[in-house]
Amino acid sequence: MEHRNWNKNNIRTSLLGYGCMRFPTKADGTIDEERAEALLNTAKAAGVNYFDTAYPYHNGQSEPFVGRVITKWDRSSFYLATKMPLWNCKSLDDAKRIFEEQLQRLGVDYIDFYLLHSLHKARYETGKAMGIVDWLWQQKASGRIRNFGFSCHDNSAGFEYILRDQPWDFCQLQYNYLDRDDRAEEISGDRGYQLTEECGVPLIIMEPIKGGTLASLPADAAAPLHALRPDVTDASWALRWVGSHKNVHVILSGMSAEDQLTDNLATFGHFEPLSPAENAAVESVADELHRRIKIGCTGCRYCMPCPMGVDIPDNFSIWNKLGMFGQKDAIKTQWAECFPDSEKALHCVRCGKCESVCPQKLPIRNALAQLQTELDAL
Repeated sequence: MEHRNWNKNNIRTSLLGYGCMRFPTKADGTIDEERAEALLNTAKAAGVNYFDTAYPYHNGQSEPFVGRVITKWDRSSFYLATKMPLWNCKSLDDAKRIFEEQLQRLGVDYIDFYLLHSLHKARYETGKAMGIVDWLWQQKASGRIRNFGFSCHDNSAGFEYILRDQPWDFCQLQYNYLDRDDRAEEISGDRGYQLTEECGVPLIIMEPIKGGTLASLPADAAAPLHALRPDVTDASWALRWVGSHKNVHVILSGMSAEDQLTDNLATFGHFEPLSPAENAAVESVADELHRRIKIGCTGCRYCMPCPMGVDIPDNFSIWNKLGMFGQKDAIKTQWAECFPDSEKALHCVRCGKCESVCPQKLPIRNALAQLQTELDAL
């Protein structure tokens, strides 16, 4: 397993980190704990030592489940990460209550990597004004937090403001070979990565496969990759692209199935940075995919629940498949026969609740109207 040194406090993390937001689930939506625990144990046995959860994941059930698993492990054998949901905090007392609840849920007396969750400039300023940022630094000083950082869904200007405002131990960004243009509002892109190098802040990567989008490419778009390595998966290419950046210390992958874990372990078990020819092939694939994607939804589900019952990410997922793959018959079947009418975009009343919390700042309301028209037309 590839590991990266942090040059501080003898930290040495596996380059592959386990993201605990997309565990396998049962029909009722609860975590399939038997399968999920087996996945976690297999990953750890293979050398993965970084496990990332958060207060809201799996409707609040990820932290308690992870806590039940890690209580069986040697506490010194892994790094645990979780996050403070500032949007749930109306006061410093709320943050204190949530933090204590997280320690109890996880069954630990310290967190190795603690993050302010899903920051943009305004949310950060609000949390700072309430005294939450200063209080969390105090928790680090007392040893209950070992490393303090943040995850960010802002453009490069907002990210730079937050990055330079505190002596952060690390930060977490969305970064993949498709989301790199920092002219868009919702991503820090290549400029964000460069800023972490300039500031000397170690970087953890989320959405390296863009919510699974980069794991199943159309054959014609992926042809440059398959010509070089016909037996390597599309997901492996995406992960290797991210891991080829020297300031990347952990790449989070939300592995929800056994085949995903197996493939990722193969990629990181004998990790190879991209060669110049391979990097050029990835660039050509990115150019082609940019021409096909309908909307840059990652499936993070921060927009849910919708007051009208619209499953926003699943609507976008079907629409993006149409754009990227062009398999009209298969998409028509999925839309007409497999996707519940009660969850379709037509029920959107344009209230805007989804757009106010979308980390990507996507034009969700207009997109829902457009996708309903296009998919019905099939």
